[in-house]
Amino acid sequence: MGDWLYLIIGIAVLAVLTVVGFIVARAPGRRGTGADVVAPPAPADVAAPVELEPTAEPLVVEPEAPAAPALEKPEGTASRLVRLRQRLAGSQGALGRGLLALLSRDRLDEDTWESIEDTLLTADVGVAPTQELVEHLRTRLRVEGAPEDARDVLREELLALVGPDMDRRLQVSGAAGQPGVVLVVGVNGSGKTTTVGKIARILVAEDRSVVLGAADTFRAAAVEQLATWGERVGVDVVRGPEGTDPASVAFDAVKEGVDTGADTVIVDTAGRLQNKAGLMDELGKVKRVIEKQAPVTEVLLVLDATTGQNGLIQARVFSEVVDVTGIVLTKLDGSAKGGIVVQVQRELGVPVKLVGLGEGEDDLAPFDPGAFVDALLG
Repeated sequence: MGDWLYLIIGIAVLAVLTVVGFIVARAPGRRGTGADVVAPPAPADVAAPVELEPTAEPLVVEPEAPAAPALEKPEGTASRLVRLRQRLAGSQGALGRGLLALLSRDRLDEDTWESIEDTLLTADVGVAPTQELVEHLRTRLRVEGAPEDARDVLREELLALVGPDMDRRLQVSGAAGQPGVVLVVGVNGSGKTTTVGKIARILVAEDRSVVLGAADTFRAAAVEQLATWGERVGVDVVRGPEGTDPASVAFDAVKEGVDTGADTVIVDTAGRLQNKAGLMDELGKVKRVIEKQAPVTEVLLVLDATTGQNGLIQARVFSEVVDVTGIVLTKLDGSAKGGIVVQVQRELGVPVKLVGLGEGEDDLAPFDPGAFVDALLG
């Protein structure tokens, strides 16, 4: 009985193995040739993965900065003096022609001398200078020469009246390596701020480094105007918000001049005359504060030459406020009467150093007494 059981189990196992073999034989990959299943390639046979280059950062295109404005090249002093003679000859010749016509008369009687005095007074020469000039002319023409020599005599006397020996140099250099400090004063409307810009151009033409101080802080227009002048010739302008203490702006301007080694600092100031006491206090404070940094080397008073006697009143006020060292006469090419040069110098005892001859950027020139007298005579 045990043997039959083993036999039956053996037959069953054999049958199961036969069925499994049949199923495996019909599986995919075994049909046909009966080729072996291809094993997956060894790791060494697999191509190495391609490493991609990191993507470049996107190119950032910076917006182009606006091109800096081209700096202007100011006109030199020599050509300014040529135009000084031309402009003055066209505007001031009437005085000289009138005087020469009177002095060339066959007979110089009292009526003629009175007419000469009237001509000089009308030209704003002033009473004392007029009397002095007439007296000298009468003596010389009576003693030294005939009326045909009148032009030479008149030229010499007018030149002496204008003061050819006065020191008209601008004190724009400091001592011991410090910058020269120029304080510019004058009433609003006299051309003060414009004059500051034009003086800067003269100095730049002489290859001097300049700093401007916009201390007329009560007029926003004055500050903007000065900034424009500075931009044109590449000059730094120190400024503050409208209403800032003028003395603090002046102090900062001179400090920058000292720190940067500038040759000259030019400070524009307020010019209100409504309150004389307030003006005196303000300008006095500005000068005191400036001199904590460097001494003031020049105080220029700007006068509108067309204002005549009003200009002299202004001159007196400012001479009481600060120690004026030089005068700038603007608009001398217009309706101004040339005699104001003589009168203002006599009034203040200081020389006219610069004259304005027009509205152009370079229409400011050193005052030349000889050229001025020649222009008067035509």
